[in-house]
Amino acid sequence: MNNPRWKVRPDGSTWGDFGNDDQLGRLNLLTPHKVKQGVAEVREGLVFCLSLPLDYPGGSVLNPSRKPPLITPTHYDDGRPRMNFPLSEFYPNSTDIVCDDQVLLSLQYSTQWDSLAHIGARFDADGDGVEDMVYYNGYRANQHIAGPHDYDGDHQCGGPFGAKALGIENMAQKAIQGRGVLVDLHAHFGYARKAIGYDDMMRVMQADKVEIETGDMLVLHTGFTHLIMNMNRQPDKEVIKNSGVGLDGRDEKLLQWISDIGIAAICADNYAVEHYPANPPLRPGKAPMLPLHEHCLFKLGAPLAELWWLKDLAEWLRKNKRSRFLLTAPPLRLPGAVGSPVTPVATV
Repeated sequence: MNNPRWKVRPDGSTWGDFGNDDQLGRLNLLTPHKVKQGVAEVREGLVFCLSLPLDYPGGSVLNPSRKPPLITPTHYDDGRPRMNFPLSEFYPNSTDIVCDDQVLLSLQYSTQWDSLAHIGARFDADGDGVEDMVYYNGYRANQHIAGPHDYDGDHQCGGPFGAKALGIENMAQKAIQGRGVLVDLHAHFGYARKAIGYDDMMRVMQADKVEIETGDMLVLHTGFTHLIMNMNRQPDKEVIKNSGVGLDGRDEKLLQWISDIGIAAICADNYAVEHYPANPPLRPGKAPMLPLHEHCLFKLGAPLAELWWLKDLAEWLRKNKRSRFLLTAPPLRLPGAVGSPVTPVATV
C-alpha cells in the first residue's frame, strides 16, 4: 500500500482502508444505512440522557491529572464580573440582568469520547528498524499531534499545541449517530472486579439474545457509574479499585472479534472500557499497558467512550427485551482536542 506517512502498517490494522488521509477510521462505517437502522429502532419516542453531570466523579481519584470543572464568571474590561450584572450600570433605563460564564475543564474528566489522537504507539511505520511515535493511519507525534516536549529528542517545542490531525473535531463533524447495541454485563456479573474475555462476552450475548453487526456502536453497561453517582462527588479509592468489569485487552480472541465484526465504536460506563490495569502480557517483551486502546484507537481507528450513564437505558431495554436503539453522540467541535465531553442521547 502506498502512503506518504507509512510503508508498513500494524498487523490487523485498518490503516489506509478508508483512504490515505483518513482521520475517522471505523466511524466511516456509520453510513446513511446505519443511521436508518438506528432510526428504525425508535418505536416509543422515549429518550435517555447518557451523560453524568460533568462534575462527577468528583476529586481526582480516577486520574490525578484530570481535575473537576471550575466555572467562573466572565468579566467586563473594568474587571466587574458578568454575573447578576444589571445593564443599568451602562444604560440607565435598562431592565436587563446578565449572566455570562466560562469553564476550566479537563476534557476527559467525566462522560467523554477518546479521539484517535488519544493513544498512539511506538511502531516502525517506515520499515527502517526505528520505532517512531505514531498514531492511527501513520500520523506522527510532534508533526501531526504537537506537544510542548519532544520526548524522543528531549527538547521543548514551540506552539501551537494540539492535534493537527485526528482531533476530536473530525468526530464532531461526522455528527456521530447510528445504531447502538447494549450488552448488559452488569446484569450478569454485578459489581465484580473482572476482566471480560471473548467467552464471557459470547455467553452474555447469547443469554440476552444480543446481535451486533458491522457498523454498530457497542455499548457496555458495567454498573460502574452507579457507584460513582452514589458517592456524591467523593469517590472511595478502595471501592473503585475493587469494583467493575472491563474488557480483557489481553484476550486475543476478543480483539479479533472486535476486528472481525466491524464495530464502529465502543462506549462504556466504566473508566477505561478495558480492564485496567491490564492483565500481564501473554508473552515476554514489549507490550502496551492499554492493549484494548492500542487495538481500537491505534490499529482499527475505532474510538472509545467512557464514563457514560447507562443505568436507566439498560433497565428499560432489559424490561422490554431489547438491546438496540438510536444513539446520537457528537463530541464538542473543538479543533485540536484529543478528547471531549459528550452528552449522548439514546432514543428507543
